[in-house]
Amino acid sequence: MQDKIAAAVEKFEALLREQIERSEKIKEEKDFVDYSSLDKIVIGVCGGDGIGPIITKESARVLEYMLKDDVESGKVEFKVIDGLTIENRIKAMKAIPDDVMKELKSCNVILKGPTTTPQAGGDMPNIESANVAMRKALDLFANMRPVKIPSEGIDWTFFRENTEGAYAVGSKGVNVTDDLAVDFVVTTSEGCDRIAKLAYEYARKNKKDRVSIITKANVIKTTDGKFLNLCKKVGEQYPEITTDEWYIDILTAKLIDQKRRRDFKVIVLPNLYGDIITDEAAEFQGGVGTAGSANIGKKYAMFEAIHGSAPRMIQEGRGQYADPCSMLRASVMLLSHIDRQDKADLLERALDICMTEEKKISITGREDGCTCEEFGNYVMETVQRLSSES
Repeated sequence: MQDKIAAAVEKFEALLREQIERSEKIKEEKDFVDYSSLDKIVIGVCGGDGIGPIITKESARVLEYMLKDDVESGKVEFKVIDGLTIENRIKAMKAIPDDVMKELKSCNVILKGPTTTPQAGGDMPNIESANVAMRKALDLFANMRPVKIPSEGIDWTFFRENTEGAYAVGSKGVNVTDDLAVDFVVTTSEGCDRIAKLAYEYARKNKKDRVSIITKANVIKTTDGKFLNLCKKVGEQYPEITTDEWYIDILTAKLIDQKRRRDFKVIVLPNLYGDIITDEAAEFQGGVGTAGSANIGKKYAMFEAIHGSAPRMIQEGRGQYADPCSMLRASVMLLSHIDRQDKADLLERALDICMTEEKKISITGREDGCTCEEFGNYVMETVQRLSSES
């Protein structure tokens, strides 16, 4: 028994040293990129697999329409990156081939389509998820997901910490004995500080008057307590914004309370809680096919759909009917992130009209609905109409 405890302690010590080193590295990072100070913003367009190239191309077409003046003046450049396909990744036996990673790092922001992740035991090599690899390589520490249903008064934006919590060392737990297994939760001061600042800055920029901090600090007192207290401290720098705090189990209940759920605006929470609650929240909006997502770091940011690559649609010849709404919602976040808030607001309003309010045409994924390109045209026509009315 003593030998087993000693072995577990040795593993724990190595883990602690690794995380202390990571924490010190985070402290060395510079501030967030100031996009207004850049001579040119490079937007990478990375199609991925399955329906990814179709919906990404359409979303990029809408973005180019929205940013036409910036493109013509040289302030914005779109760069197509074709190499993040499952075939290329298998050939290189890497989650992201080196040449593709070099291209990604030459961009400021990335619009990324869904990628296929091989399953262990399947026909393809067990290559790591391209998303996971990109988050690590570009230090995309914040996962941001909005959920909006105007007719029900729902307007939520979740900021999930992406690199710490229960997932940071999820594969490095210890089986101390046959009867005892121990996993670890990691929380660093800088990790809490940077996700909180991002959430509050978003709230200020988008005129949201409330930030809710979600933990289980009454039970998970050390790590969740640290997350809660440090987020609250950041909140003190934003006196115009109301800060409140909720336990994760109560939040889960309140999101289905038709009266109370309207109170939530911006929600910041640790990794595991964020993973679970954002999937629940997406169901209110119609499922993951309607929701976009952002992965944000201090230097880079990546915007994507939260659904998969839908290879069956391609196999059945239905790719042209793929729904671009998730990528278009991600494009709204991209515009906001690069300080084009007026364009972001305009595109978001157009999507609300096209997806729920007016809905002149509908995406069904089949011939009885419109094509991806037709829906993109509808969105751009709506943007033009709104612009002329203002």
